[in-house]
Amino acid sequence: MLKHSNKSLKPWHRSHKCPVPVLIVLLILIIVVLMLSFHNNGKQPSSSIGVMTQSSDPLVQFHPTIEFRNGTDVIWQIPDSPKAVLFLAHGCNGQAVNFWDRSPSCPDCVGLPEERLIVLHSLNRKFAVLTISSAGKCWSFGKESLIVKGIIQWWIEKNKLEKLPLVALGASSGGYFVSVLATNLRFSSVTLMIAEGLFHKIDIMKDYPPTLFVHMPKDQARKQRIAENMEILRNKGIDVAEVKCMEFPLSPYFLADRIPGVDKNISAKLFGLLRDKGFINVNGYMRNDGRATNWKKVLSESNIIFPDWDIFVHHIQEELNLAFAYHEMTSLQSEQIFNWFESHMT
Repeated sequence: MLKHSNKSLKPWHRSHKCPVPVLIVLLILIIVVLMLSFHNNGKQPSSSIGVMTQSSDPLVQFHPTIEFRNGTDVIWQIPDSPKAVLFLAHGCNGQAVNFWDRSPSCPDCVGLPEERLIVLHSLNRKFAVLTISSAGKCWSFGKESLIVKGIIQWWIEKNKLEKLPLVALGASSGGYFVSVLATNLRFSSVTLMIAEGLFHKIDIMKDYPPTLFVHMPKDQARKQRIAENMEILRNKGIDVAEVKCMEFPLSPYFLADRIPGVDKNISAKLFGLLRDKGFINVNGYMRNDGRATNWKKVLSESNIIFPDWDIFVHHIQEELNLAFAYHEMTSLQSEQIFNWFESHMT
């Protein structure tokens, strides 16, 4: 190997030479910085990573069938080659129409953002979806559970789906309802969302279905009751688990990503209004539950214009509640929910 004395190098080379190991370290650092920059620029809130946005998979479309039976609305859709049946129970003030987009086949449907995304996830995972409206503002737990049981059994037989596993997801009042319905109807597993269930009022047999609690720990009272009910179920030999839904920051395009009909321009303006009026903090987090603030009045007095105020205001309300993470329907944990369902199919 030839060796050159430093004295033979020109002054520029002596002052700027850089040992090879240092060059390698610098190159690695540059690559790491570029990777982190790319990752953060496209980063979603941790709660929403890997979930559908409002545009969804173009191969999955709404084509619901609507029927009025036993005094209530029954709306459903069956994908090609279904592998399971999912019954969805809404919360108080909800209806079956909340789960489906407005269309010629369902002109009264309203497609609330989280409900519709749960249905799209279901269809994408090859679950036939059945939704039923409660008779009153909230679900009742006596005669109504027997009526709904009959509707579900009729619908399954009508569509020749008897051989498929049956699962259920209920939110809030619907979660309480599903916890009771599971004592009368055989589910392979159930998910109770933002609800602890009515386990102190029902007889829990050893064949009670595996139960997943999807809840928002910011609601400390419900969090404690869920912990107690999980212990009760475990002591009965029932498989149980929980998914905790945490708050996350809003971003300028979040509402556009979640709500059909809200474009990026309107979404950014809404974000700016909420920030400027103090509804969200400097980091993008909601300061209070959307239900407890006057953001609707502020929005109505702004120069932001969008169609169908009466519909969109409920859509926006749901997403603000979701970000605050105290009590709201959520599709962000759909992958975990459907993994739970599929892991208990027999």
